[in-house]
Amino acid sequence: MNQTFDKDAAIGVLNRILELELAGVVHYTHYALMVYGYNRLPIVSWLNAQADESLLHARQAGELITSLGGHPSLGLGALLETHQHDVGDILRESMAHEGAALAAYYELLDCVRDQDVRLEEYARTMIAEEQTHKDEVDKMLRAPGQTSSFVAGEI
Repeated sequence: MNQTFDKDAAIGVLNRILELELAGVVHYTHYALMVYGYNRLPIVSWLNAQADESLLHARQAGELITSLGGHPSLGLGALLETHQHDVGDILRESMAHEGAALAAYYELLDCVRDQDVRLEEYARTMIAEEQTHKDEVDKMLRAPGQTSSFVAGEI
């Protein structure tokens, strides 16, 4: 491992990731509580699983922060709340949250690329996971039979 990478910069990005993932726990838990209707159970189950995974991701980021000698943030990322609780609104907010997390993981990758294998592999793994989540939300936002990606305003 090359020790010349900027640890402070990596810790800063990891703290933003920690905050975003903790915000995800809050978002997804809140969303799960706000779903109503006959499709509630599978949607709530998916949202609760996302909340659990966000907590796991937050813990992983925190462990990396402390391994690098940093101090994990007690902050939370932005808590977007439109007060619109239609499933489509919830999914659009989820898409925005997943996009922010994906951007943060790409930022970490840029910060450590070719300098720290462990952090680079962590960032790549998380990018793949977050992109998969974003793709899942995209598919849920599509109209039945729609094969092209979701475009805002279609639901």
